[in-house]
Amino acid sequence: MRIAAALFSPVAIASPMQDVLQPAGPQAGHIHALWLLMLIVCSIVLVAVTVAMLLAVRRASRGDESTPGDAALLTRDEHRIHRVVGTAVGVSIAGLLLVFGATVITDRALAQLPLNDGVHIRLVGHQWWWEATYDDPQPANVFSTANELHVPVGRPVVLTLEADDVIHSFWVPNLHGKKDLIPGRTATFAFRADVPGTYRGQCAEYCGYQHANMALLVIAEPSDRYEQWVTRSRSSAPQPADDTTKRGQQVFMQSTCAMCHAITGTNANAKRAPDLTRVASRETLAAGAIRNDPTALTAWIADPQAIKPGTHMPANALPSSDMEALIAYLETLK
Repeated sequence: MRIAAALFSPVAIASPMQDVLQPAGPQAGHIHALWLLMLIVCSIVLVAVTVAMLLAVRRASRGDESTPGDAALLTRDEHRIHRVVGTAVGVSIAGLLLVFGATVITDRALAQLPLNDGVHIRLVGHQWWWEATYDDPQPANVFSTANELHVPVGRPVVLTLEADDVIHSFWVPNLHGKKDLIPGRTATFAFRADVPGTYRGQCAEYCGYQHANMALLVIAEPSDRYEQWVTRSRSSAPQPADDTTKRGQQVFMQSTCAMCHAITGTNANAKRAPDLTRVASRETLAAGAIRNDPTALTAWIADPQAIKPGTHMPANALPSSDMEALIAYLETLK
C-alpha cells in the first residue's frame, strides 16, 4: 500500500490557474496594475543606478602605488555633482510618492467592490484543509463543503474568514491578494470572478508540517451551472442503490469514519473533518494533495500518513471486501 500511496503523493492540481499575472477579477486586476507600476519604477531605478555606476567607474582617475595623492580634490568646485545628486534625490522622492499614491488608490479600489447580491461563505482554516459553509437566510438552505469553492461569474463573493487552530492565509492569486485567518478573530474578504475557470488557491502562511498541502480550488462558473450545483449541494446524499453500496454505507457508519465526517441524509453528523456529502464530485482529495479517483481514495483511506504525513486522519485497516464496498459507496456521493 505504501508503494501505491507514493504514486499519488505529488500535488495533482497542475491544470488549474495560479498566476498573479493573469487577473480574472477586478481585485486581482487592481493589484496587477500596481505591480506593473512598481516594476516599471524599479526597473528605471535599476537602469539609472547601473548607468551611473558604469559612468563613474569609466571616468574615475587611474593610478598605482606610485601615483601621488591629489589634494586638489579637497577644494575642487563640485557644483555639477551637487546638481546631479540633488536631481537624483528629487526624482527618487517623486518615484516613491508616485508608488505611495498608487498604493493608496489601489487600497481604496479594493475596498469599493459592490456587494449587492453577494454570495456569503464562511471559510474556516484547519490543519490542513478548508471548510466552507454557504450561508443563507433560510437555515435549511445552509450547506457545507470542503477544499473547493464554487462561485458564480460576475457576482461578488463575501468570505467570512476564521481559523480553527493556528494562523492560516487565504490566497487565490488570480482573484485577489492574501488575507490572514487568525484564531479568535473574524475577518471579511470580498472578491469577484469575471472569467469562468478553475483557480488554485493556497494557504500562504506557514501553518505546520503539511502547509504546502493545504490548497483549494475556486471554480467560477456561469450562474445557471452555479445554481444547479447549489441545488445539488443542498440536497441529501443519494441513498445506496444496490447491495454493494448498502454494505459500503454500513462500513462507513460502523467504522471510525462517522466519528469525524458528515454525510447529509445519514446519522453521520461529525464536523472534525471534511463533509463528504459530495466527495465524489471534487477534483482532489486531502486539500489538493492527490487527485480524486477510486485508486487514490483507497490509498488515502488505508494509509493517509503515507500520502500526507502529520494529517489527523488515522489509518483504516479494513478487509478488502469492506474497502471495496466503502469505495463504491463514496463514489456515489456526487
